[in-house]
Amino acid sequence: MQILVVDDSKAMRSIVMRAVRQAGYDAVAFVEATNGAEALKLIRAAPPDLVMADWNMPEMSGIELLKTLRAEGNQVKMGFVTSESDPAMRDLAFQSGALFMVTKPFTPDSLKAVIAPVMT
Repeated sequence: MQILVVDDSKAMRSIVMRAVRQAGYDAVAFVEATNGAEALKLIRAAPPDLVMADWNMPEMSGIELLKTLRAEGNQVKMGFVTSESDPAMRDLAFQSGALFMVTKPFTPDSLKAVIAPVMT
């Protein structure tokens, strides 16, 4: 299984990857992107099994990435790991096709609770 972690913060990408491993997903291979535009190129070239993206990033935000993918007919599994907790943003994420939304800070257990259903 391959997960694309998209965040403009290298430290946060490392935290997400470590939390996924601590949640029991040791065999996962990770690919990293620093923004939605970079992630879009990676997804088009070799779609991962799951995309875990931040919401706010330069060049292309996470929600712009999700909307672009869905407009292209790409149904790659995607969710957000973000500091955003506004109910309207959460609604927009799910209406746009997100499968989960985890608010920072998070624990390996809280992360596992939302990604476990989509990891199958």
